[in-house]
Amino acid sequence: MASFVIIAGITGGIGSAVARRLHAAGFVVGGYARSADKLAALAAELPGLETAIAEATDPAGVEAAIADLIARGGGRLDGYVHAVGSILLKPLHLMSLEEWRRTIDLNLNSAFYGLKAVVGPMQAQGAGSVVLISSVAAGTGLPSHEAIAAAKGGVEGLVRATAASYASRNVRINAVAPGLVDTPMAASLLGSPQARAFSEKLHPLGRIGTADQVAATIVHLLSPEADWITGQVWAVDGGMSSVRPRPKA
Repeated sequence: MASFVIIAGITGGIGSAVARRLHAAGFVVGGYARSADKLAALAAELPGLETAIAEATDPAGVEAAIADLIARGGGRLDGYVHAVGSILLKPLHLMSLEEWRRTIDLNLNSAFYGLKAVVGPMQAQGAGSVVLISSVAAGTGLPSHEAIAAAKGGVEGLVRATAASYASRNVRINAVAPGLVDTPMAASLLGSPQARAFSEKLHPLGRIGTADQVAATIVHLLSPEADWITGQVWAVDGGMSSVRPRPKA
């Protein structure tokens, strides 16, 4: 039987890239998102895709969607990818309480809801792999990233603690931490040649990442080749978090 993977936020830039890679590799793929139209378009592109409509910040809706997808996927869940998030670049003193709460809800709480819904089935079957998405901002102090840094820092803590809790049941939990990736969500940050050039210079490799580059790392973490990896946060950030290149002459 082909492995079954559920992707939260499957219609987004990274979520859809993961879906395409998994589908091409012969996985059975399911996922949930908010937009029926976007889900239908992706299902038309990827025959056999199982989809459900759910708001990632609604715990009851997420639980129901995941249970439904598992049932339609054959009753087993081999992998789960949480590709839900947002970008808010605003310093603390200019941020509203609503913006703060919404950022935490979308990036941290939604990860908790998804993870809570999948660890039970994975424990019961004695295996499973989960990949959450953090951010370079969680481990690198960047101006105007207060809310997203706090939310994604929480995601990384959640990864390490849950990896410890469920390792004895062979449930692996990891994360990737991208730099700036060229997706629809980041379009406002890359909307002009000047803005793109500035963002490129922040990354030692001198370029913005692609959704497919992040997806390749996620798919590897889901695969049998990564079966001895858990509790890790892998940077996919063009060197931004750890490399200080020599200045150009």
